Amino acid sequence: MTTVDPALGGCPAPAAEREKILLGHGSGGQLSAELLRDVVLPGLGGAGEGVPEDGAVVPVGGVDLVVSTDAFVVSPLFFPGGDIGALAVHGTVNDLAMMGAAPVALAVAYIIEEGFAVADLRRVTASVGTAAAAAGVPVVTGDTKVVGRGAADGLFVTTTGIGRRLPGARVSAAYARPGDVVLLSGPIGAHGTTILSARESLGFEAEIASDTRPLHRLVATMVAGAERDIHVMRDPTRGGVASALNEIAAASRVGIEIDEAALPVPAPVAAACELLGLDPLHVANEGCLLAVVAADRAVAVLAAMRSAPDGRHAVRLGEVVDAHPGRVVMNTLMGGRRVVDMLVGEQLPRIC
Repeated sequence: MTTVDPALGGCPAPAAEREKILLGHGSGGQLSAELLRDVVLPGLGGAGEGVPEDGAVVPVGGVDLVVSTDAFVVSPLFFPGGDIGALAVHGTVNDLAMMGAAPVALAVAYIIEEGFAVADLRRVTASVGTAAAAAGVPVVTGDTKVVGRGAADGLFVTTTGIGRRLPGARVSAAYARPGDVVLLSGPIGAHGTTILSARESLGFEAEIASDTRPLHRLVATMVAGAERDIHVMRDPTRGGVASALNEIAAASRVGIEIDEAALPVPAPVAAACELLGLDPLHVANEGCLLAVVAADRAVAVLAAMRSAPDGRHAVRLGEVVDAHPGRVVMNTLMGGRRVVDMLVGEQLPRIC
């Protein structure tokens, strides 16, 4: 259908299509940021200009508690290296850790589609229990709802975590400063390529497994003795390393430069991404973190990371600069430079 636009001298113009939610709004990239800015935050009374964080600090009786909520709709539910249950625990523990907090308690809620196999529910719940016990955090409450056939896709899981901020830890996406160093705790791209391979039965010759794991013990090792020197911590999940770095650059109003030669992309992941036309910088991760650290403490923090099992492959990825504020630039292997953009749409839906 068309309408007449007077500004075009009476020429027909397409009628405005009613706005709808797209899969890309859940990507963790630009569309997600726009949804929060234009719809969610204003509706909750926010100004829509808040700094994106992984949780919120809530002072209670002189103690800084951190609260974080996350929802998991990954497809398939079971994949090499993990499942929706372990992923839900790890994701929420890691969101607390990125705020400098040790996990204290978890709440877990299920939305179950009618007809879902009880055996699979037992399997997921056992995985939640095992992952929570391994992380040293109890599941203290929760909820269960059942919806009709076709109203969900098997099982959705929502988790809420409460943590206690580590003494002296003060981190925020807005705290990066020129001269800071960007560190990355380990290889990237494994989770997203694993989910895609499992979902589409691609059968890559070299097996790729999700990197899902809790990172709070690595964070505790990093923070010990370097509390004020760690300015930002982010886990590059949806939208990958590219989106996380762009969020930091925008929130802190700084530029970030990274070196392609330093990117730890496992060979099987690199091969899968090349075959599928994916950029490893946009592929989701569930077991690594980015840290922005004061330059004079970067060597010590990197050594601390490498001393921990979950950070033994940590690298110096780049630095924070005055130039091109709000933008991330990569020095390429060919000696050039290219802008690293935030993921716009949905490269791979339902990865977490």
